[in-house]
Amino acid sequence: MEEILKQFPNLTDNQRQQFERLQFLYEDWNSKINVISRKDIDELYTRHVLHSLGIAKILEFKPGSKIMDVGTGGGFPGIPLAILFPEVDFYLIDVIAKKIRVVNEVAIALGLINVKAEQKRAELVNQEFDFIVSRAVTNMPDFVSWVNGKIRKNSKHELQNGILYLKGGDLTEELKEYKKAEQFNLSDFFKDEFFETKKVVHLALKPLK
Repeated sequence: MEEILKQFPNLTDNQRQQFERLQFLYEDWNSKINVISRKDIDELYTRHVLHSLGIAKILEFKPGSKIMDVGTGGGFPGIPLAILFPEVDFYLIDVIAKKIRVVNEVAIALGLINVKAEQKRAELVNQEFDFIVSRAVTNMPDFVSWVNGKIRKNSKHELQNGILYLKGGDLTEELKEYKKAEQFNLSDFFKDEFFETKKVVHLALKPLK
């Protein structure tokens, strides 16, 4: 939590309280429904919350933007980003019903009126978004096939509309067919060793004609 306050010093009192409550909420839900590995729950703020907020170090979402989080699991990166950007609409989806239940309950407990969560496959979503975010749910070619055609036409951010993907390791092979993909090292922003190989990948996607 200290690192979050250090990295994002302009949080409102309400945002600070929302971030502080995450530990209790996820520990409580994890005792009922295992959505985060036991070893990770003690490192919630580093491995889940701060990792999710790595996207915000790459791009600040503008008010009125629409973001979809695919394969959100227990709500990452969507929930931390929704706290940070209260004027942005977040749509969180996962195929596992119990995980979406946790996401909805956490969002209600925090008063996040900018979050909608549903049990759904990405291919079945019939909406358009400024950006689609995720944490390494599959390889990039498969992910692109899931979300193609779901990107808004007009870009209003510094980065072109498309995918912002949290992933680690050497991505050379996986991204070889995406020559314009950009990689941002989270170790440039966060000093914990957890982030040594972690990246945000930006891949611009063209909307359907």
